[in-house]
Amino acid sequence: MKSNFFKNSIYKSLAGLSCGLLLAFSLPACNSSDAASEEKAENMEDAAVETIKAEKGKLSTSLSVPGELLPFHQVDLYAKETSFVREVLVDIGTEVKKGQLLASLDAPELNARIAEAESRLKSQEAIYTASKAQYNRIYETSKTPGTISQNELDQALAKKNSDYAQLEAARAAYRGVAQTKNYLEIRAPFNGVVTSRNISQGAYVGPSGKGSDKPLLVVQDQKRLRLVVSVPEAYAGYLKQEDEVDFSVKSLPNQEFKAKVKRMAGSLDSRLRAERLEMDVFNPDKKLMPGMYAEVHLPLPSKDSTFVVPRSALVVSTEKIFVIRVNNNKAEWVNVQKGREADDKIEVYGDLNRGDQLVAVASEEIRNGSDLKQAKLRQ
Repeated sequence: MKSNFFKNSIYKSLAGLSCGLLLAFSLPACNSSDAASEEKAENMEDAAVETIKAEKGKLSTSLSVPGELLPFHQVDLYAKETSFVREVLVDIGTEVKKGQLLASLDAPELNARIAEAESRLKSQEAIYTASKAQYNRIYETSKTPGTISQNELDQALAKKNSDYAQLEAARAAYRGVAQTKNYLEIRAPFNGVVTSRNISQGAYVGPSGKGSDKPLLVVQDQKRLRLVVSVPEAYAGYLKQEDEVDFSVKSLPNQEFKAKVKRMAGSLDSRLRAERLEMDVFNPDKKLMPGMYAEVHLPLPSKDSTFVVPRSALVVSTEKIFVIRVNNNKAEWVNVQKGREADDKIEVYGDLNRGDQLVAVASEEIRNGSDLKQAKLRQ
């Protein structure tokens, strides 16, 4: 029992000694850390701070955005009348000319409607011819006083006019049905290439129902393309029509292509917050294909004179973006907004004046309002 008592006493003594030693060593360490921070801050204040003058300049940069190549013209050709395909004269890859016959259709019911309209027209022509002749006879007879009453003459004239109106209606109906027959011939609306074919001879087609979910043929103009890009809101104001852009595609990595801005939306897409731009791309050799994605390099020339500073003079923290101005040998944080960047330069917008002295290498360690005892201007 005594031996256990002595052992416990020794353990407690050693534990107390260890805690004392740890406390003795930790206090000087803490004191030395605080002293180092204070010394660093004092050295920061006493150190020479290099400054630059706030000057305005023009910064020209470029922006790389993805784009898509689309055909300048593309049309999906459908059947307007319920019919059967009689003949298909083209296939995928066929180059066609404007007005060229691509496919012909058969619609027996349409032929019956045309015959009916033609018969009605001829019948109405005969009726009008008779009423007109009747009126002319009555009119000639009425020239002899007392032979024809005025009421009978008026009724003959009204009958002639009514039959003439019915004749014009029959003519219009016939023209409408006859014009529908032209829809049985599918023709190319412009010069292009057939890129899709979804019909074969004998297929049932129509404006609704089975066979109408896909177009009969798709024709594209591939010798002239549209390069479409969406420019973010921050850069939308820098481009104008006729500006030239460079672009490349993955399938031809060693070639650079050029295009000019031709169409600008003038408004931002509510979903993308970007402006749609279109460039015309002439493609006579068909190296480029519709549907390709392109890497587009947009020039962003500066329009207005803005403050341009080195990147090192700008502090970007989690709370704010600022530069440090030297004001009466004191540091003054000036909140700014970033603009475009190029190389080691960056545009800034804020409460700055030409000639203000800014710290060339700024950081959050230079506290707002701290003394800057030495400030030398960078040459």
